[in-house]
Amino acid sequence: MQVRTRFAPSPTGFMHLGGVRTALYAYLLAKKYNGQFILRIEDTDQERLVEGATDVIYDTLKECGLNWDEGPDIGGPCGPYVQSERKHLYLPYAQQLVKTGHAYYCFCTKEELDARRAAAEARGEVFKYDKHCLHLSQAEIDRKLADGVPYVIRMNAPTEGETGYHDLVFGDISMPNDTLDDMVLIKADGMPTYNFANVIDDHLMGITHVMRGMEYLSSTPKYNLLYQAFGWEIPQYIHLPTVMRDSQHKLSKRDGDAYYSDYIEKGFLTEALINYLALVGWNPGDDREFFTLDELVQAFDVKGINRAPGIFDPEKLRWFNFEYIRRLPFEEYLKKVTPWFDKVLSAERFDYRRLAELMQDRTETFADVPDKVRFLSEMPDYSTELFVNKKQKSSLESSLDALKMVEPILRGLPEWTEAALHDTVIAAIAEHGLKNATVLWPMRIAISGMLSTPGGAFEIAYLLGRDETLRRIGQAIEKLS
Repeated sequence: MQVRTRFAPSPTGFMHLGGVRTALYAYLLAKKYNGQFILRIEDTDQERLVEGATDVIYDTLKECGLNWDEGPDIGGPCGPYVQSERKHLYLPYAQQLVKTGHAYYCFCTKEELDARRAAAEARGEVFKYDKHCLHLSQAEIDRKLADGVPYVIRMNAPTEGETGYHDLVFGDISMPNDTLDDMVLIKADGMPTYNFANVIDDHLMGITHVMRGMEYLSSTPKYNLLYQAFGWEIPQYIHLPTVMRDSQHKLSKRDGDAYYSDYIEKGFLTEALINYLALVGWNPGDDREFFTLDELVQAFDVKGINRAPGIFDPEKLRWFNFEYIRRLPFEEYLKKVTPWFDKVLSAERFDYRRLAELMQDRTETFADVPDKVRFLSEMPDYSTELFVNKKQKSSLESSLDALKMVEPILRGLPEWTEAALHDTVIAAIAEHGLKNATVLWPMRIAISGMLSTPGGAFEIAYLLGRDETLRRIGQAIEKLS
């Protein structure tokens, strides 16, 4: 059997991390067995569509390296791959089910359904359609159709026995048939429901393995009844555990942690995000944590998917991202970090290359960078308490003395390079019989106003230049005086 998987998102906004992981797993499974990964756009719910969301889907999958073999933009033997463009396909299949007794026309109005729903809730019952229209005579049905009375087509679910299936993650699942609703297959506007269209499309597109969230575990028996009614082969099911923020809370739009784009905007690398996301709910069976996409293809096995919800830990992701950034070739890091430098600095004034050398091993996310380097262009308002360092035996008095000693030395330097700064100042410290830290600690605080900086006193002084370094040291001497 040739493996064919699909990712079938609705274009309703940004890509949720759970959706990205579903696409990733579907891609990995297909590629593991040299199969096909299909992209299908499910836009049957026209009211929820968001303009531009389809392009977001395309761009996100491409950025993640999840290139599809068939899809709306590249075509394929099973197209079209947008459900609204396949509208003409679904009604004939629903009418076929009507003829075989597996579905029926329903003419109930919204008001009638709302009244029955309210009555059921008043009785403390879960509302389920009562098959009212199933009992209409054929003559009455024909008359209503001829008169143009609005209708939907509902599945005629059995009321006795049970319907079960085997899921490759959750094992055997069974649902009593008397709990199944007569779900709508064709809506009043002629569009299919998601529940109906995905069954028809999965069959027509030859999907062998259906991957989706575990929230569909209880709906799958209804899908299987449709497969059985048509006499079609049922695909393999792989329901995926939910991606959670913790054991109690899902990722949420409000908290800014639900969407792929949230993390890209926060300065995470796509490669790090995909690597980590693969491990949220799946175990490779060994201690490896770092995988390229090709390595994930080789390692992926459905048996490694957990039943328990996958906990998405932002701190673990930050660690992954830090490791990925640290391992980037320097030129690639420089290219990626430059736009973040530009937010607070100017390339005409500062040596970005040298700054990038100092920052690469200090970058957890690129969004952290502006605040870490802002002091170069904007001296922060700092407390003199920063000069006090018991470990370095640095006090306000000793810091003032050190700055007064080093200021004329810096002013008289013939050239302003890191090497000249280092050699000249270190030699002067030795001549005065002082320890390096006694001078370099206050010098760094004076020119940065920061407790933690990328680089030490000499690197910062070089980046700032002679005039700005001397100006800041002069201000520090006044502050300490």
